[in-house]
Amino acid sequence: MRRSNMIRIKEILRLKSMGINISAISRSCNCTRNTVREVLRRAEKHNLQWPLPDNCDDSGLMNLLYPTIATPTARKQEPDYEYIHRELGKPHVNLRLLWTEYKEIVPDGLEYSQFCNRYRQWAAKTKAVMHITRKPGEELFVDWAGSTMQVIDRDSGEILTAYLFVASLGTSGYPYVEAFQNQKLESWIMAHVHAFEYYGGIPRILVPDNLKTGIKKPCNYNPVENRTYFEMAEYYGTAIVPARVKNPETNHLSREQLGISVLE
Repeated sequence: MRRSNMIRIKEILRLKSMGINISAISRSCNCTRNTVREVLRRAEKHNLQWPLPDNCDDSGLMNLLYPTIATPTARKQEPDYEYIHRELGKPHVNLRLLWTEYKEIVPDGLEYSQFCNRYRQWAAKTKAVMHITRKPGEELFVDWAGSTMQVIDRDSGEILTAYLFVASLGTSGYPYVEAFQNQKLESWIMAHVHAFEYYGGIPRILVPDNLKTGIKKPCNYNPVENRTYFEMAEYYGTAIVPARVKNPETNHLSREQLGISVLE
């Protein structure tokens, strides 16, 4: 297994120790929910928890969790119906999109008609009801605001362009806004640190839009975090769970909505 996959296994164990749910872990680690469950199952079998023992190196961890290569099964992998049900509660998400995501992960999986029928049977059997509950302080939605603003340098009188970083708590919507001269990675990381200081704590989950600063490779299925951003999250003990490319969790707030006037 490549080193990147070993890092992913360790991150799964770390996020699980924080109490992050399987769905969020799968999005943060760019892998399927079944992969997360399998890693956790194997770790539990060997009473392995995060932090790992000092004598457990990458080779030892691999031999412990994956001593042999499993034989692929011929049975088609069932979709995660609970995940499908939750995603359908979001704007612009339908069964066709979710089936496309499923086939991207499981190419030999169920066809569209079977996929829809199995989900409807599951929903009827479980009498599923859509209800999304957010816990206070659990999620922090972050993004660059959709529009820029003009800032006047008091010393030179020069008019500069400012980019607004916007953070918002998931439950209360309580915002933090800061202006930067650019949208570079250094500004992105600094904005997060300042937001943490402003709120006086660290959220369990960061939900960035799929922007180039924080997400190196935007994708509906496996968005890849910038490595420095990933290391920042690990340092502060939080998890990065990116929003969908076409369905961001954060809104591009205007200056008027935020009550911000031109700086002088």
